[in-house]
Amino acid sequence: MEKQRLIDRLQEEIVRLKARLRYQERSAKEAPFGSSTPSAMRPIKPNTPPEGSQRRGGAKPGHPGHGRRHIPEEDVTRHEVVPGPKRCPYCGGPLDPKGSKARTIIEVDPVQKEVVRYELEQCDCSHCHRTYTARPAGVFAKGLFGNRLLTHLALEHYLHGVTMGRLSAQLGLTQGGLWAALHQLANRLATVVDHLVREYRCAPVKHADETGWRNDGHNGYAWLFCTPLLSLFRFRQTRSGSVAREVFGTRRLPGVLVVDRYKGYNQAPCAIQYCYAHLLREVQDLGTEFPEMNEVAQFVASFAPLLANAMKLRAEQLTAPAFRQRALELKIEIKALVHSPAQHPGIQKIQNIFREQAARLYHWAKAPTVPADNNHAERELRPLVIARKISFGSQSEQGAQTREILMSVLHTLRKRTDNLFDAFKRCLDALAKNEKRDPYKLLFDSS
Repeated sequence: MEKQRLIDRLQEEIVRLKARLRYQERSAKEAPFGSSTPSAMRPIKPNTPPEGSQRRGGAKPGHPGHGRRHIPEEDVTRHEVVPGPKRCPYCGGPLDPKGSKARTIIEVDPVQKEVVRYELEQCDCSHCHRTYTARPAGVFAKGLFGNRLLTHLALEHYLHGVTMGRLSAQLGLTQGGLWAALHQLANRLATVVDHLVREYRCAPVKHADETGWRNDGHNGYAWLFCTPLLSLFRFRQTRSGSVAREVFGTRRLPGVLVVDRYKGYNQAPCAIQYCYAHLLREVQDLGTEFPEMNEVAQFVASFAPLLANAMKLRAEQLTAPAFRQRALELKIEIKALVHSPAQHPGIQKIQNIFREQAARLYHWAKAPTVPADNNHAERELRPLVIARKISFGSQSEQGAQTREILMSVLHTLRKRTDNLFDAFKRCLDALAKNEKRDPYKLLFDSS
C-alpha cells in the first residue's frame, strides 16, 4: 500500500510537471498580443526558411550596380582652387603646370547657435512726438529666438523625433527656454487647426486611428485623423467617441471613413469602411488556434486569400471597368463564403461580422480611391509611437496641446510642399511683420 501511494503521488507529480512544461513552451512561442504583437516584442522569431539561407548575398553577375552618382553643376554651392606643391615630393625637382582635375565632395556645417546683436535705429516724430524703433526681419516682437531657429526646433522635434534634451545640448540653450518658445509658436498657429478640421470633414476618403499616449504620468490616447493631404492630431485622456464627435461634428459628411472596428467611430456622420487587415488577422488567428479542425482549415484557406486580394486590388493599376469587374467578383466570392453554412463557432463569429456589418465592408469595391485597409493611418502613427517610447508622453497639458497644434501643422505642410523648412519659415517671417495675418493662408494658400 505504501508503494502504491508513492506511485500515485509520483504520477500526479509527473502530470503536474508536464502541464507546467507545456505552458512554458507555449508562452515562449506565443507573442503577448497574438498576431498583433510587434516583431520587437516576440520572444522567439521564426528562423529564415531554407531557400532564403541558401541564397548568396551581394550583386548578381552582370548587374550594373549603383555607384557614386554625378553631382550636377547647379547643386555645387562653393568652388575652391587647391594649389599644388612647387617641387616634386619624391625627388625635389621643379614641377611644371599640367592643368587641373575636378573633384566634388559633400560637406556639412555643424548645427550651432548664432548670436546676433542688432543696432536698431530709432526715430522721433516731430508731429506726434513718438519714438519709432526699427524691427529686425525674421524675429517676433520681444522674441529671443529667430524664426530660423524656431523652424529648426519645431521640425527636428515634432517631425523628425529629435529629443528636446538633444536639441538643448546641440544649441547650448536651456530646455525651459526652448519649450517656452514652442508654446508661444503653437499659440500663434492655433487657428490653423480649425481650418484643417473643416478640410478633413469634406475629404472624399478619410482615415482615423489611435494609440496610447501618457500625459503627466496618466494614461491617455493620441488620435490621428488623416487624408493623403492632411494630418490632424488630438491628445486626450479618453478613448471615448467624444473625441471623434469633436472632429466629425454632427452634420452629415461626404466621403468614406476607413477605420478598424473600434466602436468610438460608429457614430461618425459618414459612410464607414472597416479595415480588412484586422479581419484577415482574426481569420489567421482562427487557423492558428484550431490547426487540427478540417472545417477551420478549409475556411481559412479559402477566406484569407480573398481578403488579401481585396487589399491588393488598388495596387494592380487596373482600368476603371476592369477594376469594377474584379472587385465585383471578389465581393461575390466573399459573400458566398460568408453565407455558407458552418458548424464551428469561430467561423460563425467571423461570418456574423460580415453579415451584420455588410454596409461597412464593401465600399472598396465601388471605386479604387477607397482602400480596403487602414494602413495609411497606421503608418502615419508609427513616428508618434517611436516618440512615445523615447519620451514616455507629454509632461503637461500645455505640452500635449503644443504637440497637437504643431504636429498637425507640420505633418500637413510636409504633404503639400517639397521645401518644408522654407515654407514654414516664410509663414513665421510674415507673421513677425504682421501678427494679424491668417497663418492658414500663409501656410497653405500658396502651396
